Amino acid sequence: MKSNFSLTNTASGKPERIAPGATHLQRRQVLKGALGGVATLGLGSLGLSACGGSDAATAVAPTGVEFIGMPATMTDVQRATTFTSASVKISYSDAGTKTQALAYNTLFKTGDTLKNGSASVIAGAFYDINGNPIMDTSGTTSEPFYSDCPDGNSLISLSNPTVAGVTGNTLFLVTQYEYKTLNNAGVSMYGTLPSPISITTLDQDKTTGALKAVKHFNVDTKPVNGLWITCASSLSPWNTHLSSEEYEPDAVNIAGNTMFQAFSQNLFGSTTAAKPYHYGHVPEVTVKPDGTATIVKHYCLGRIARELVEVCPDNKTVLMGDDGTNTGLFMFIADKEKDLSSGSLYVAKWTQTSAVAGGTATLSWIKLGSATSAEIKALADTLSASDIVTVSKTDPLDASFSKIAFNGKTEWVKFAAGKEKAAAFLESHRYAAVMGGSMEFTKMEGVTLNRKDKVAYVAVSYIQKSMSDTAGDIQVGAISAGATYELKLSTGQKDKAGTTIGSDWVPTVMAAIPALVGEDQAADAVGNSANVDKIANADNLKFSEKLRTLFIGEDSGQHVNNFLWAYNVDSKKLSRILSVPAGGEATGLEMVDNLNGFSYIMSNFQHPGDWGSIHSVIKAGVDPLINANWNNKKSAAIGYLSGLPAL
Repeated sequence: MKSNFSLTNTASGKPERIAPGATHLQRRQVLKGALGGVATLGLGSLGLSACGGSDAATAVAPTGVEFIGMPATMTDVQRATTFTSASVKISYSDAGTKTQALAYNTLFKTGDTLKNGSASVIAGAFYDINGNPIMDTSGTTSEPFYSDCPDGNSLISLSNPTVAGVTGNTLFLVTQYEYKTLNNAGVSMYGTLPSPISITTLDQDKTTGALKAVKHFNVDTKPVNGLWITCASSLSPWNTHLSSEEYEPDAVNIAGNTMFQAFSQNLFGSTTAAKPYHYGHVPEVTVKPDGTATIVKHYCLGRIARELVEVCPDNKTVLMGDDGTNTGLFMFIADKEKDLSSGSLYVAKWTQTSAVAGGTATLSWIKLGSATSAEIKALADTLSASDIVTVSKTDPLDASFSKIAFNGKTEWVKFAAGKEKAAAFLESHRYAAVMGGSMEFTKMEGVTLNRKDKVAYVAVSYIQKSMSDTAGDIQVGAISAGATYELKLSTGQKDKAGTTIGSDWVPTVMAAIPALVGEDQAADAVGNSANVDKIANADNLKFSEKLRTLFIGEDSGQHVNNFLWAYNVDSKKLSRILSVPAGGEATGLEMVDNLNGFSYIMSNFQHPGDWGSIHSVIKAGVDPLINANWNNKKSAAIGYLSGLPAL
C-alpha cells in the first residue's frame, strides 16, 4: 500500500510526513527511526505528541488503525520463531495515512538469568513453599526447573515507583507461568510443580517506548499455600493482577490423584500436605513501588476450572471462563466495589434458540450462594470432600441423590445437610449442576469486555462432547475448531428465585460470532486440519476500546502454527498478525491502549515444539530450528508487538 510519508529530511534530520494535497507540512515530526528499526519501538512511536513529537498545538493526531494481515504460508525458519509480516494502516486527522510494519520484541526468555538487585535469578524458575529452587534431577546433572509455559501478563504503571536503575519510565510486568511440560528425562511435569508469578521491572524509553527488563523476582506465594496451574489473567480496574488456578483438583477423588500428590511433594516436601480445597480460586497480586508485590487468594468466586476473570466497569461484576468438560458460565457480584473478598456467586441457564454455527441462547441466572473469602477459606482449611458431598459412580437407587454429569462422566451426588455454602463455593461444579445450571460447556477459555457496546466475548475453544450431544440444555453441532461468542449485557435482571440481581452487566443473550466460528477440514498440504484463514481453537481474548478490535490468540491442535488475530468489530475484518513457534500456544495476551503515550500488545507463547500428529509434514525441517531457538524446547518468550500508534 502506498505510503504518505516522504523521505525528505527536515533541518532536524528527521523524515517528514506528507499529507494528501500538501507538501512538507510542518505540523508534526515523525520520531527518529519511525521508518526503520521498528523492533525497538513501542507501539506509540507514530502517534501522539506525548510520545515525544512536536508541539501539541500543531500535531496531526492518529485517528484510526486498520490491520493488514499476513499470509499463513511460512518457511521452516519462520515456523520456528515468533514471526510477523503484518502491518497497520494508520489514519490521521488531516486524512493522511501511513502503513507501518508490526514487529515482535522479546523482553526475555524463560531460563534467562536476570537481575534482582545485586542477585541473579532464573526467569520462570519454580520454588517450594520456603522459596528454595526446585531441582530437576532426572537427567545426568541437576539443574533448577524453569517453565516453558509463560501465560497471563499485566503491564502496570504506578505513580510513585522507587526501583533504582531506570532511566525512562518505570513499568512493572506481572507474568504467571502455568506449568513445566517435561523434565530432562522427557517425563510430563504438567500440574506437578507450584506455579510461579514474577514481577519484572521494565524501563520504558521515553522517546521510543521500547521496553527493557531491569529487575526480576518471583512473588512469595507462601501466604496463599502456593499456586496451582495459573493460566490466563486480567488487569483489574483498580490496577492489580487477577490470576487464576485452572482445573481445580477433584477433592472427591484426591486419594488417587498422583499429579496432585507430586505437586504437594514438590511444594511442601510431603505428598499429603497440600489440601485440594486450597486450589481452584482467584489469586490477586498487588505491585508495590519498589517492584515487590503482595498476593491474596479469593475463595468466594467459586472453585472451577477457571481460565481467567474479567471485571466489569461497575467494579463489582465478574465474568469467568470455565475450561473443561461439563463446565458452566459463572458470574460473581462483589458486595463492594474494587473488593473481591465477599459477594454472591451465580451460574447461567442456557435456553437455546438456535443450534446453527455454534448456537444461540438466552441466558438466565441461578444464585448459588453468598459468602466471604475468609469464611470459605476456613471451610477449605477444615473440611474434606466427604464432609460436603457423597458421590456414587453407579445409580444408588436413592431419590435423595441427584444424577449429574461431571467432567465427562455420570455421577449421583448428595450434599450434606447444612453444608450448602461449602458445596456452592468448594464443590461449585457439582452443586451448580444440582441447582439447575447448564453445566455442558466445553473448553470455555478467555473472557473480555467491549464496554462501549456493552457486550462481553468468550472463547469456546472446542465445541464438542457435552455441548454437541443430544442431552441437556446445550445441543449444537460439533465444531472441533471452536468459536468465539458475544454476550449481550443487560440491567434489571432477576435470578431464578425472582430476586433482582444487583448489576447492570448481566449476560442475557449468547451467540457465536459468524466470522469467528472455526471451520474443520481434512488436513491440507502442511497438516492444518482447520481452515488456516479462520480462527481455530480461540483461547486468549482481549479487546481494545480505542482500536475497536478484538484480539484472539489460538491454542489449537488443528493449526500447525498458532496465530494471534485482530478482528475489527465494526468492519468485521479478520487479520492474522502474529505466528508463534510451531507446536506452541499463543498466550499472555494483553492490549494496553495508551501507557505514557505508547500502546502495547503483550504476547507470550508456551511449549514450542510440542509436536502432534498434524506436524508430521513440517516436523523434520522445523524441529532442529525449534531446539536451537528455544534451548531444546525448555524455554519460551515473554514479549510484545510494536508498530501501532497510541490513540
